[in-house]
Amino acid sequence: MTSPFSLSRFWAMVLKEFVQMRRDRLTFGMMVGIPLLQLILFGFAINSDPKHLPAAVVNADPGPFSRNLVSGLQNSGYFDIRGGGGTPAQVRRLLDLGQVQFVLSIPSDFSSRLLRGERPEVLLEADATDPAATGNAIAALQQLAEIAVARDLTGPLSRLRRDEPPFELRIHRCYNPEAVTQYNIVPGLMGVVLTMTLVIITALAITRERERGTMENLLATPLRPAEVMLGKIVPYILVGYVQISLILVAARYLFDVPLLGSLMLLYAVSLVFIAANLAVGLTFSTLARNQLQAVQMAFFFFLPSILLSGFMFPFRGMPGWAQGVGEVLPLTHFLRLVRGILLKGNGPAECLPHLWPITLFLAVMLAVGLKRYRKTLD
Repeated sequence: MTSPFSLSRFWAMVLKEFVQMRRDRLTFGMMVGIPLLQLILFGFAINSDPKHLPAAVVNADPGPFSRNLVSGLQNSGYFDIRGGGGTPAQVRRLLDLGQVQFVLSIPSDFSSRLLRGERPEVLLEADATDPAATGNAIAALQQLAEIAVARDLTGPLSRLRRDEPPFELRIHRCYNPEAVTQYNIVPGLMGVVLTMTLVIITALAITRERERGTMENLLATPLRPAEVMLGKIVPYILVGYVQISLILVAARYLFDVPLLGSLMLLYAVSLVFIAANLAVGLTFSTLARNQLQAVQMAFFFFLPSILLSGFMFPFRGMPGWAQGVGEVLPLTHFLRLVRGILLKGNGPAECLPHLWPITLFLAVMLAVGLKRYRKTLD
């Protein structure tokens, strides 16, 4: 009579699973690689208190008080002075392009009015499309305003020391004055949803054909590799546009997100981003042996995309190496595109610096996918 439970049979089953795990190297690598990737990203790359944010200064006053204010700005650790010296319009364009996070404007009569005790105004313009990236820096500057020029208010000038700062700091949170998080999250969801769904769907395309045995029918046709890949991609472009339209409707009528830019421009730049994600999915489908491996590859691509693109955490708060990886990912540039169009009203000139990296990524993925495509099953 067979025993209800046998240790020998049990261990035989355990050893069989370990052998299967060893043979399926991709699955084993995912089990080890994903925890390590999460540990590295969350431990080293993610930072909710970004510092050394790029800032430009328009200083029309040559006095020592304004110089001390700029020095205090730099020494605080939150600001990295990278631009200035141009006209206010030229420096403001840096803010529109996203090249700087802050613009500090000091008027020409700053020192003279301060000495007269008139509390001159200093304007700080902040790119508030991502409130989490600017909140701590603005709070630090407000504290800095009380002590930045205090060391020069000695002797006869000590009369200017009051309970309030000797000058007034006015803060303009541009593009999102009320710091509404939905204005940042909802447009970003457009890129996240497209990346998650399109990469996974297309990663299963050729793999499904192989598993169902219909690949032989494709191989028997005179179709070229480029024709097969483009034929797989085009139907899902329409799916991507449907997703974009649904998110735009929800953003406008459900979350009251402003739509300042051209929707036609948004749909045009989205085509390149959609094609890039579809190319990634098809490349994975040529590498994977089955649908499970295709999904695993897609998830391995999606995880760093969502963590290093600036969707969940401030992009400029990450270390340099993480920003370098993030700059390669198409989602990083698409988030800047969609937020710039919807919240800033950016036009084609402002979109071009973020559009060409996505186009380059698309070309590389298509080249890899075409090279990996095989006209034979082996």
